[in-house]
Amino acid sequence: MELKKMLAEKSKENYGIYLPHLSIDCVVFGFQDASLKVLAVKLKDQPLWGLPGGYIRKEESMDQAASRILQERTGAANIYLQQFRVFGDLNRSEGFFDGYDDDLWHKQRYVSVGYYALVDFSDVTLVTDEFSDACEWLDVGNLPEFMMDHRLILDKALSALRKQLNYKPIGLRLLPAKFTMPELQKLYEIILGKKLNRGNFYRKMLRFGILEKLNESRKGGAHKAPDLYRFEPEKYKDALRNGLQSEW
Repeated sequence: MELKKMLAEKSKENYGIYLPHLSIDCVVFGFQDASLKVLAVKLKDQPLWGLPGGYIRKEESMDQAASRILQERTGAANIYLQQFRVFGDLNRSEGFFDGYDDDLWHKQRYVSVGYYALVDFSDVTLVTDEFSDACEWLDVGNLPEFMMDHRLILDKALSALRKQLNYKPIGLRLLPAKFTMPELQKLYEIILGKKLNRGNFYRKMLRFGILEKLNESRKGGAHKAPDLYRFEPEKYKDALRNGLQSEW
């Protein structure tokens, strides 16, 4: 069934279920193979990509709605979510539905609440729902064109990550349980958008006292196998209360 017909069939039902004029857009980040990924969806019959999102049920809080939307897309519960901005420009979404009836639920003016989410790849099983043709991880360094204002939302989420790097458990949530120092440095470099001095980065991270060096190394490759580390969650949490005292 084509998207236009599917949305028309759902429209009347949505008026009874969801709060009008409010939506949620989620920027879901993951880290794999030394690259930062973002979850994107492609609606049926549409050439452009978009962010996973949805609406707030009348009996839900905003945070509950965001968690439900992401669980439906990823199969993962207890995802780390951070609300970062509200998007309310005129005609930010209505134009996408030109050619649809004016009383269509989706053609209302929407103010959208932006959340970013941090997930471990191993916890995620992507779900392509009935309205979509694709649900995939895209590399933030090589993104296609996005629908509506979704590229703006994504860029603002990246900016929020950059500003909150010293105050939110970003490394803890994105990296696997065991990781190398080069992997941690690469994550920071991608978020900050710049190269970091290897020696300075290592010294700073060790000085924070939030890492435990393991008696293991990452096997494979032509060079010396790098040591593995893991975060000490309680020490990390304590350190974030006052912020990791560092300029990057």
